[in-house]
Amino acid sequence: MMNKKMVFSPYFTVLLLALFLSGCAGTVKNMRTVPLDEVVTAPEEGKSRVVFMRPSGIGYAIQSSVFEIKKDNPSLVGIVAAKKKLSYSVEPGKHLFMVVGESADFMYAELQADKTYYALVTPRMGVWKARFSLKPVHAGELNSAEFKEWQTSGEWVEKSPASDNWANANMASIQSKYKEYYADWMEKGASERPKLFPQDGQ
Repeated sequence: MMNKKMVFSPYFTVLLLALFLSGCAGTVKNMRTVPLDEVVTAPEEGKSRVVFMRPSGIGYAIQSSVFEIKKDNPSLVGIVAAKKKLSYSVEPGKHLFMVVGESADFMYAELQADKTYYALVTPRMGVWKARFSLKPVHAGELNSAEFKEWQTSGEWVEKSPASDNWANANMASIQSKYKEYYADWMEKGASERPKLFPQDGQ
């Protein structure tokens, strides 16, 4: 038995790394693809909008799900596969967002009305599958060539009834990750907890 573990464990690790590092687009699961002529990125009057983008193809086999924490409960924003992006309408003010993969990570947002904000879903290697973080795109990055490439690449998706069915079926696990990892996140210094600031919108 020990010999089998020694033979197959390194192979499994190499295979997992190969899947994680592949630069492919992820499959759209439990979400609806949005045609370009139906995409809305401008906020409704008096509201704010956050665009979540996952431009990297790394970890393409693993879905990442984004939630807004409302009154201590995760509410699904959408499922963001590799090279996908989604647009989320929200009330202005203070918000807490969470991304879930193998673990959970978080981002604060303080949003002004009539502005659009951007955040990246960034993959990193976990123990068994990909972990994800949320990286705010700050005002100084909005005119960069890299940001313009993010805007023009990737496929738009939005929630469907299947999205909410998936979230409801997995809510026990989602809640558990929220409680475990939010406590860890809050132990970090304020400068280590990512945040979208009011001036980051455009």
